[in-house]
Amino acid sequence: MSDGAGTRDGIAGLDFSAVTPEEFAKIVKSLSPKEIDEIARDGELRARILAEVFARMERQFKPETAGSLQALIRWQVTSAGDRAEAVYETTIADGVCTVGEGRSDATPRVTLAMGDADFLKLVSGNSSPVTMFMMRKVKITGDVALAAGLNRYFDIPKP
Repeated sequence: MSDGAGTRDGIAGLDFSAVTPEEFAKIVKSLSPKEIDEIARDGELRARILAEVFARMERQFKPETAGSLQALIRWQVTSAGDRAEAVYETTIADGVCTVGEGRSDATPRVTLAMGDADFLKLVSGNSSPVTMFMMRKVKITGDVALAAGLNRYFDIPKP
């Protein structure tokens, strides 16, 4: 998948619900940031991918690790050009993880902002959150320690 159209068409044809987290991680690993940005230009496809990623957060949550953690995590996935920022919120409370699309009136404990390619690399286990922060690929507002440890609360694939 080296040209943008072929990559987009290949991803567009996927039934994301049938792709395992490990398969998704391998797909993301095989894509360059430029290819991911090309995919994200298709607003409908971008929305499908983001919706599936966030739906999986609830399923991949590890309640035994979260213990008594109470946190609202706001995700801002930014895009180049005229594409709108996508906002999702992950709430962890009482050993349960719920995800909602959009920005609530609640104050998040931490907000993570990053571009499409960096977001997909992060959630698929293809990039280290600490490295991304140090390289300024992710902007963190609020509880930096919580942000640095988020990966321990989710079963993230090893690509």
